Amino acid sequence: MMVGPSPLMVIAEFFFLVQSITLEAPLRCGQILSKKSKEGGLDAIETYVFWNAHEPTRRQYDFSGKLDLIRFLKTIKDEGLYGVLRIGPYACAEWNYGGFPVWLHNILGMVFRTTNKAFMDEMQNFTTMIVDMVKKEKLFASQGGPIIFAQIENEYGNVMGPYGEAGKTYIKWCANMAQALDVGVPWIMCQQNDAPQPMLNTCNGFYCDNFKPNNPNTPKMWTENWTGWFKQWGGKNPHRTTEDVAYSVAKFFQWGGTFNNYYMYHGGTNFDRTAGGPYITTSYDYDAPLDEYGNLNQPKYGHLKKLHDVLHSMEKTLTYGNISTIDFGKSASATIYTTGEGSSCFFGNGNENSDAKIITILPDCKTEAYNTAKITTQTSMMVKKPNEAEDDPSTLKWSWRPENMDDFLLKGKGESTKTQLVDQKVVSNDQSDYLWYMTTVKFRKRDLVLGKNMTLRISSTAHVLHAFVNGKHIGNQHAENGKFHYVFEKDAKFKSGCNVISLLSITVGLQNYGSFFESVPTGITGPISIIGRNSDETIVKDLSAHKWSYKTGLNGFENQLFRTESSSKWSAESVPLNRSMTWYKTTFKAPFGNDPVVVDLLELGKGTVWVNGNNIGRYWPAFISSGDGCSVKCNYRGAYHAEKYHVPRSFLNAGDNTLVLFEEMGGNPSLVNLQTTRVGSVCANVYEKNVIELSCDRKPISAIKFASFGNPNGNCGSFEMGTCEEINNAVDILTQECVGKEKCSIDISTEKFRAPDCGGAARRLAVEAIC
Repeated sequence: MMVGPSPLMVIAEFFFLVQSITLEAPLRCGQILSKKSKEGGLDAIETYVFWNAHEPTRRQYDFSGKLDLIRFLKTIKDEGLYGVLRIGPYACAEWNYGGFPVWLHNILGMVFRTTNKAFMDEMQNFTTMIVDMVKKEKLFASQGGPIIFAQIENEYGNVMGPYGEAGKTYIKWCANMAQALDVGVPWIMCQQNDAPQPMLNTCNGFYCDNFKPNNPNTPKMWTENWTGWFKQWGGKNPHRTTEDVAYSVAKFFQWGGTFNNYYMYHGGTNFDRTAGGPYITTSYDYDAPLDEYGNLNQPKYGHLKKLHDVLHSMEKTLTYGNISTIDFGKSASATIYTTGEGSSCFFGNGNENSDAKIITILPDCKTEAYNTAKITTQTSMMVKKPNEAEDDPSTLKWSWRPENMDDFLLKGKGESTKTQLVDQKVVSNDQSDYLWYMTTVKFRKRDLVLGKNMTLRISSTAHVLHAFVNGKHIGNQHAENGKFHYVFEKDAKFKSGCNVISLLSITVGLQNYGSFFESVPTGITGPISIIGRNSDETIVKDLSAHKWSYKTGLNGFENQLFRTESSSKWSAESVPLNRSMTWYKTTFKAPFGNDPVVVDLLELGKGTVWVNGNNIGRYWPAFISSGDGCSVKCNYRGAYHAEKYHVPRSFLNAGDNTLVLFEEMGGNPSLVNLQTTRVGSVCANVYEKNVIELSCDRKPISAIKFASFGNPNGNCGSFEMGTCEEINNAVDILTQECVGKEKCSIDISTEKFRAPDCGGAARRLAVEAIC
């Protein structure tokens, strides 16, 4: 059962909250991105609905401003697109706690995503509220609106095993609850092979051509085609090649697919504390066809657009045609769709041991219209430009002030006390990344004689831990290699009498995936011991059952030092570098023009950045990946250095703007600067008998850096002449046809470029144009 313009659909995943249009003048930005999606050949937009964003406190809801779900759905409709509403309400999405509010975890007797009355009551309440909101605005297709599918739960089949029979009962309850809401459009369950009828089960992954629905009457649907992967602090920069994404889509439709959604089609930014994890970065670009800033990620955007156009031209044949296949052996095959009006063909080579993994599409079974391995779209090379609004953009004038920690370091004074160590989620309710654990220990002189060489040992699940004894910082540590339980042990000096131990636990995105993920401990759950050693014995003093005092957050956050109007005193004298727990502030002019703005945080340690009071997100450029590269199925390449952060233009003032940093570990703010990102040059490397379009994204082409027709070598930015350019006038031709124009189209033919024979091989035009 399908609802919409045709049974063959190409969908884009946007997160309306943050990853796509959040905080960027929502209506205008939503229109621009919907327009780019539609121009890219898409039919609909998918979006999650994040429970923790809309119900941050139990029974207190927020759908204002950037959280205006209804406005987002109406924008989709206004642009002539359809919608898929993935209510969940579990999202995963590399989002903090998978989209669940932490107050949910703190309800007595709560267990997530199973037959648990407390959870089911809360889930039903939120889901029903969202459905009622959408119904009231008549936004379901059954009411004449854009929404053609709704989703309940999300990828539960991947993790349901440990829940046993209770998990099976729960998924049936989800189906019955959703169906009873009577939305008038089908409900989907992704990655749920046993989805109860009439739920439609769907596939998520890098490839879904072999997926078979659990009901022969259910359309073959792909709810997440991963265009790349998410980034993690200390991890590689994930990249999935354009050719491979196109191959996966073409093969899916070759084998009967009807619905393909890109996850993500538009990447974005996890502003504030929304990134999940642990350790998922603020950037959520996902190597998507529309990048983090909304720019076209070429050639991925253009190559997929051509594929969508070809598939749409074949809709009737693919929908109603009789299917036959030919197996050529060695993973090569042909699939033919035939109606009374004609035939359409797919020829594929799926041999994974060969570089020739391709799909060729012939809409009339005679002429090749598309080849997944032949890119005839330009490649755009993005560059960062200094802030030309500043006389010296590399030098910002900073002021500073320390984070006031005296109450915690010297007094051990908090808000609540317990005679045990408690999970950070329980105490802080996720109101902050920061939680202080404080206790006092008394020593007599003879104790200190027995234990001259003392250490503080902490068994920790804090993502980052800072330890202080009597106000002195004795060290910090963070989890590495995905092991979020570690033992911290450092030398510590204690005195006769009262000693204050202060531990700062820091989260970097709460767990967002897995069975019973809500129960994964966070913070300092112990044991904690003081170890004393001398020549005769080792003395262990267990502090786990001591009286511990707790304080959520830091003073600078509570006093809102990041606000432009903050009245707190800042010093411009002797600005310290590489100092931990320090606030820095500066002002800058908004860059000229409309190009996306980034703040370069190179050489900082770890912390948070604000522009005009808007939280841009966490930064941690000191935690970079190793340079040894890696090779996995999603095709990772190179090391990721996450030092540049998106600053939406809607955050900026026409005059002065305020930039505030809170630096936890120590860094050098003198190297921080504002830049713009734009297309610097565009390239193509295309075979003859094609037409290539070059575009500098609303800016004129200023020069042709390189052009050669024949058998040129190299890649964009490093092209070289080949061996058969005897009479090569490509630079002159392209200069005449393209320079000074925002866009130009070149018909690649021997008549135009007069190249020699090249030994009978097909000739190519390689060109790099400067924008």
